[in-house]
Amino acid sequence: MLQSNKKLKAIDFFSGAGGLTYGLRMAGINVIAGVDNDVVCKETYERNNPGAIFLDKDVTKYSPKELQKDLNLKKNDDNLLLAGCAPCQYWSIIHTSKKKSQKTKNLILDFQNYVEYLRPGFVLVENVPGISSSKKGGPMNSFIKALKKLGYRFNDFHVVDMSEYGIPQKRKRFTLLASRVVEVRLPAPLKKQKTVRDVLGSHNGFSKVIAGTKDSTKKMHTAAGLSQKNIERLEMTSKDGGDRTVWQSKKSHALACFSTDKKKFSDTYGRMWWDKPAPTITTKFYSISNGRFAHPEENRGISLREGATLQTFPKSYEFISSSTADIAKMIGNAVPPEFAKILGKQIVESAGIKAKKYV
Repeated sequence: MLQSNKKLKAIDFFSGAGGLTYGLRMAGINVIAGVDNDVVCKETYERNNPGAIFLDKDVTKYSPKELQKDLNLKKNDDNLLLAGCAPCQYWSIIHTSKKKSQKTKNLILDFQNYVEYLRPGFVLVENVPGISSSKKGGPMNSFIKALKKLGYRFNDFHVVDMSEYGIPQKRKRFTLLASRVVEVRLPAPLKKQKTVRDVLGSHNGFSKVIAGTKDSTKKMHTAAGLSQKNIERLEMTSKDGGDRTVWQSKKSHALACFSTDKKKFSDTYGRMWWDKPAPTITTKFYSISNGRFAHPEENRGISLREGATLQTFPKSYEFISSSTADIAKMIGNAVPPEFAKILGKQIVESAGIKAKKYV
C-alpha cells in the first residue's frame, strides 16, 4: 500500500547529464541514482544533482538483482518510481544511420526487466514517437502489454508536443505514466506557448557574440566557428525565420548538395523565429548545417547555453567537458527539466504525498 507519509524516490535509467533527474527533484521526488553507460556525463550529473549517484552501467549487462543490491532496494515498493528514457535514435524520424543505432533498438525491453523484477509503484517513460509504431515493429507495444500483465494502470499514453507544456521548442515525444497503486494521468496541456523571444536575446541576459566565440565561464555562451562563406550566407539570410532560398540560387554561394532539390532538408542553414517555439534541440544544435539552428538575427548558430536554455536547463546548470560536441550531446539528448518537473508533479499529486524540493 502507498504510504503517504513517505517520500517518493526514483531511479533515472539512461540518465545522461541529468535533465529528467533535475526536473523530478524540482517536483519533490528524491532521485537516488542515475544509470547510464556514458561516463562522460558522470561529473555533470553528480555536480548538478547532489545526493544522487551516477551508476556507470550498461543495462544490457547489469542485472536488476545487482541494482537491487547496489541501491538497497525492496521489491514491490509502492513509493518507488522507475523512469526510463532510453536512447532512441533507431526509432527517430530524423535521418540517422539505423545500422549505428541497431544496438540500442530495444533498450526499453531491457528497462522492462527492471520493472518486472522490482515492481515499483510508478513507471515513467519518455521516448521518440516512432518507438510506439506497431507498423515498424516498435517495442513499446510489448512493454505496454507487460505493464498491463503486472497490474499497472494508465489512463492514457500518447505522443505529446512539449511546446504545449511551456517548453520553448517543438519537441514531440511518446510519454507514459503508469502506476499499480493509484490512478495517474498525463497532465493537461497549457494554454500559452513559450517562444524563442521569451527565453533568448539580450533582454534575457544573452549578450551579442560572433561565430567562434569561446566562453570559458560557467555561462558557456560558446558559439561554433563558421567559414567566411557561411557567414556570408547568413548575412544574406533574412532575419527572424529566414532560410537558404535567398542564396541557394546564387552560383557563388549555392550548396551542391541541394542543387537538385531546393526543398530537401529545408530547415538547414535556416534561422529560428523569435515568436515561435524553437525546432527540436538535437545533439547537433550548435551547427547551422544540421537544422534551423541559426540565431534569429545574429550571424551565427545558437550557443551552447542558448541550446541548454531552450531545453529549459537553468543557467546555473554546469556542463562539464572540454568538448563542444560532448556538451551539445548532453544537452540535446536530455529530457527538458521543466517537462520532467511537470510529469513529476503529476505523480506526486496522484500519490497524495507532500513534496519536498531537492534542488
